[in-house]
Amino acid sequence: MTDKRVLFICSHNSARSQMAAALLKKIGGDDFMVASAGLEPGPLNPLAVEVMGEIGLDISGNKPQSVFELFKQGKLYTHVITVCDQAATSCPVFPGLTQRLHWPFANPAEFKGTWEEKLARTREVRDAIRERIIHWLEELKRER
Repeated sequence: MTDKRVLFICSHNSARSQMAAALLKKIGGDDFMVASAGLEPGPLNPLAVEVMGEIGLDISGNKPQSVFELFKQGKLYTHVITVCDQAATSCPVFPGLTQRLHWPFANPAEFKGTWEEKLARTREVRDAIRERIIHWLEELKRER
């Protein structure tokens, strides 16, 4: 079992945190136990589902969950990463030795335009999340 337990949090656990969790699972592999949650869980964002599918990651069956439920269950994480400003200011403080990080990304639910225009912007968010994760993994390697 890994000693790195990461929780990604955003407002609704419908896009950004779901994408981040799937990407870290793919890139970080078995080195990480990864979860995602939201302040007010809502349905998965179809834009996020589609752009993740484009890179071979199927998140369509993921179930959004409440960060407060995870907190009540006493879940422990080594890293709690908020991917929106609302989560950064409203998420609970998890017990234990937890490093909190804040990586804000644009919210696909707020994108305007045609479906294709919104997809293009969601791809940009997905790619920005992937680049941030890659950079963070490099930082972790240097810290060892």
